[in-house]
Amino acid sequence: MRALIVVAHPDPESLTHRVAAELARGVAENHSVEIADLAAEGFDPRFNPDDLAAFRNVAVQPAEVLAEQARIDRADALVLVYPVYWWSFPGLLKGWVDRVFTNGWAYDQNEQGLLQRLPVHLVALAGAGPRTYDKHGYSVAMHTQIEHGIFGYCGARVASSTLLTQADAGFPQGHFDTALRLGRELFSHRG
Repeated sequence: MRALIVVAHPDPESLTHRVAAELARGVAENHSVEIADLAAEGFDPRFNPDDLAAFRNVAVQPAEVLAEQARIDRADALVLVYPVYWWSFPGLLKGWVDRVFTNGWAYDQNEQGLLQRLPVHLVALAGAGPRTYDKHGYSVAMHTQIEHGIFGYCGARVASSTLLTQADAGFPQGHFDTALRLGRELFSHRG
């Protein structure tokens, strides 16, 4: 089995990268893993005229989009590890989704999800604690926009969704322990 871990944080020394590394270490104990570091790879998240032409079916997808789709196609599970910015993905990750999850590959014009074979695992790192998320309904909003709005629309099953906060017991070591466990258990969520 092969996992693709997509990381969206500009600082390679960040907590986000450490969590992704621990998750990868857990996966690698029994499976293969690839880390896509969108910032280090210089992925351009801006939806551009070439993307628009492809969306309108007057051009083929840009090469960088096809490369990302091929990377996902090689994976048996997709894992997104990201900091929460304004109760959602950071712009880099949102732009990756905007450009890569295209009509004809992720969904079709009949709103049919084409990624039904792909289990998705979300690992979000948040500065605010769970009480803030509950009090303001942010968890529900994130579930609606990310799990349902993106992956549900594309037919991909969100197999796990983990919110790690600074208020969690044992921070930050608890995050690393959780990530290692998630990596070890990643393919036990299949079904």
